[in-house]
Amino acid sequence: MNIKAKLPLLGGLSPEQFMRRHWQKQPLLVRQALPGIQPPASRSELAALAASGDVESRLVSQFNGKWALKQGPVAKLPPFSKPRWTLLVQGLDLHLQNAHQLLSQFRFVPEARLDDLMISYASDGGGVGPHFDSYDVFLIQVHGQRRWRIGRQGVATSGALREGVPVKLLADFEPEQEFVLEPGDMLYLPPGWAHDGIAIGECMTCSVGFRTPWRAELARELLQRLMDDDSQAYANKMYADPKQPATEQPGLIPEALHNFARDAAERALREPLALERALGEALTEPKPRVFFEPGDALPAGLGAQLDRRSRMMYDRAHVFLNGESYRAAGRDARLMREFADARQLSAKQVQALSEGARELLDQWTEDGWVQPLAD
Repeated sequence: MNIKAKLPLLGGLSPEQFMRRHWQKQPLLVRQALPGIQPPASRSELAALAASGDVESRLVSQFNGKWALKQGPVAKLPPFSKPRWTLLVQGLDLHLQNAHQLLSQFRFVPEARLDDLMISYASDGGGVGPHFDSYDVFLIQVHGQRRWRIGRQGVATSGALREGVPVKLLADFEPEQEFVLEPGDMLYLPPGWAHDGIAIGECMTCSVGFRTPWRAELARELLQRLMDDDSQAYANKMYADPKQPATEQPGLIPEALHNFARDAAERALREPLALERALGEALTEPKPRVFFEPGDALPAGLGAQLDRRSRMMYDRAHVFLNGESYRAAGRDARLMREFADARQLSAKQVQALSEGARELLDQWTEDGWVQPLAD
């Protein structure tokens, strides 16, 4: 992607300008960001997805003034003619290719931050109430109309939540701006901006969401991966205390055990590239409900493309794919990095891989992580 090119998607801004001026700073409303857009799924397709145990979904309703939340699978939806309910289907890009293609238009943000595409189907008056997200979001109107009211970040971060309701609603929401989005319109909101979207008639809205790990959450994940790696020298040592004397304080933790635990953690963090490897594996780990269909080795003469459910990234020393890490250098590293960036390799690029890298590509294809691509 040319990050200097001005895009209708961003209201005539280039990705470079958008990231500098708006990303995590201020909202942006773009009229006809995606002119002529069609919903990535029909309402019957959404109903089928919501009924599946392999799909994350929620049903939010406000019937007779009472909020209700049902976690999926949702076997039966309310009548489409009944007002004030919303179906949310998460990770639509994992299940439908056109949803994956829509999400791919936002790859000017690092893959490590890009999460998924959610779709909200709402009957007339439907919505999830005034709330705020802790992550950036692009709200894309793909069918019908929705009225959005938004408030400054301070309103959202200082506001308390309503009690006694099953959904997280702001107790005091003071909107400052209001927009009606038509199909093709898009609204970007940074983290913490309060917003409330209400359907005007039947409508569908797609939300591009981003990963925002908390420091403690990320540290817990990385330390667990470091400690689980039995292949490293620091992991293959058991605590021993041949000089431990008899004690009159059996409840006291020995200082030697404190030192052993501290040394174990410090050695794991000092191991060359261990933290980088653990981070890449964590960021590319498939979501719990993601499954791949095994295939055959990549046919000769064809290119390769990542399956839409695959997550591939790299750093200066590794290539990461679906929670696995691989050391890479030279031409193979350059080609694999292009594979992660473009999500495909031409037949000519595949031919340029070394024998070992080609065998690895075959294994990924057999695992269903990579699909053949005809030029």
